[in-house]
Amino acid sequence: MKNKIDIQQNEITDFSDPCTLPCPIERGMRIIGGKWKGSILWYLKDGPIRFNELTRKLRGASKKMVNQRLKEMEEMDLLERKVLSTKPFAVAYEITDFGKSALVFLEQLKDWSLENNI
Repeated sequence: MKNKIDIQQNEITDFSDPCTLPCPIERGMRIIGGKWKGSILWYLKDGPIRFNELTRKLRGASKKMVNQRLKEMEEMDLLERKVLSTKPFAVAYEITDFGKSALVFLEQLKDWSLENNI
């Protein structure tokens, strides 16, 4: 099948791979594409992690940013927040089955990065 290309007003539109908007890649990136989200899922793969420990692992991320990402990810059912104690207040985060389903391609991304010295 030949690619259809439409040229209008100096713009090239390729209709060879039509995708309803937003396309599946874009929808997936909306779920895990935010900064730190992939790393958070990766660190949670081995079991629950407390907030402060996770923040230490994410060198360079502020506590505010980590907290924001964790809330977003909890709303998307990528992870669960569990209150461990109220005095002193302590929470841990655990990856859900939905979050675990992203680990397959995160592993592939890790391998691709290593293979290409990125």
